[in-house]
Amino acid sequence: MTTFLLRRLVMTILMLFLVALAVFSLGHLSGDPVRLMVPDEATEQQMAKLRHELGLDRPLYVQFFDFVIHAMHGDLGMSLRFRKPALTLVLNRMPATIELSTAAMGIALLVAIPAGIVSATQPGSWADTTVSTVAITGQALPAFWIGIVLIILFAVRLGWLPASGRGDITNLILPAVTLGLWPMARIARLLRSSLLEVLQEEFVRTARAKGLAERIILRRHTLRNALIPVVTIIAIIFGTMLGGTVITETVFAWPGIGRLALEAVFNRDFPLVQATVFVVAVVFVFINFFLDLVYVAIDPRIRLG
Repeated sequence: MTTFLLRRLVMTILMLFLVALAVFSLGHLSGDPVRLMVPDEATEQQMAKLRHELGLDRPLYVQFFDFVIHAMHGDLGMSLRFRKPALTLVLNRMPATIELSTAAMGIALLVAIPAGIVSATQPGSWADTTVSTVAITGQALPAFWIGIVLIILFAVRLGWLPASGRGDITNLILPAVTLGLWPMARIARLLRSSLLEVLQEEFVRTARAKGLAERIILRRHTLRNALIPVVTIIAIIFGTMLGGTVITETVFAWPGIGRLALEAVFNRDFPLVQATVFVVAVVFVFINFFLDLVYVAIDPRIRLG
C-alpha cells in the first residue's frame, strides 16, 4: 500500500508540473498576452511599458521558472481589473462553486443510484423504460434552457423561489437542480449498464445457485464490482463542476469561479484567466489522486496490480 501511495504521489507531483507548463504555454500560444489586455487604441509604447511591468519581455524559460516559483508561494499575479491578487479572487469565489457543485451532485446521486439499481434489476419493465427515457431526456436538454424554464415556472409564475443570487437554501435549489440534472441522467445510465454487465458474471450465477437472496447478491457482490466506472464518471463530473459551471452560474447570477472566469475573459484580465485555469487544473489533479485511493478501497486488486 505504501508503494502504491508513493507511486501515485510522484505521479501527482509530475502532473502538477505539467499543469503549470500547460497553463503557462497556453497563455503564450494564444498570442501576445499584452495585446489581449490593452484596448485596441493602445500605442506600442503603452504595450511595451505593460509588457515590461509584467515581465513578459524576458526569455520564456525565465518567465516559466518565475511562474513556477511564484505559484509554489501562492502568487499567480495581480488582476488587472480588480487590482488584487488573482489567486485570492479565485479562492474567494471557490466556496460558492463548491456549495453549488456539492448540492447538485448530492441531488444527482440521491436520484441516480436508486434509479440505476431499479432499472438494472428490472430490465424491460416500466420502471426501466421510465428511467431510460428520463435519463436520455436529461442528457439531451441544455442547461441554459432548463435554467430559464425553472426560473419562469418557479420564480416568475409561482414565486416560490428566488431567480438569482446566492443567499439561503432557497437560492440554491434552482441552480442545483439545473446543474444536477445532466449528471443524474449520466450516472443512472452508466450504473444501469455496469450492473447489467456484472449480473451476467459467473460468480453471480454461483451466488444464486447457493440460494442467496437477490438483495444480498446486489449489496455484497454486484454493486461493489459495478462501482468503478461509476465512481470514475462521478469524480470527472464533480471536478468539472468545481472547475466552474459557466452557463449555470451565469443564468442564475451565482458568484462562482465559472462566472469569474467569464468576467475575466470579457475584461481581458489575463492574470485572472491564468489563475482560474491553474486552480481548476490543480483541482482535477487532486481529484484524480483521491480517485486512485477510492479505487483501492473498492477493489484491492488494483493495489496489487
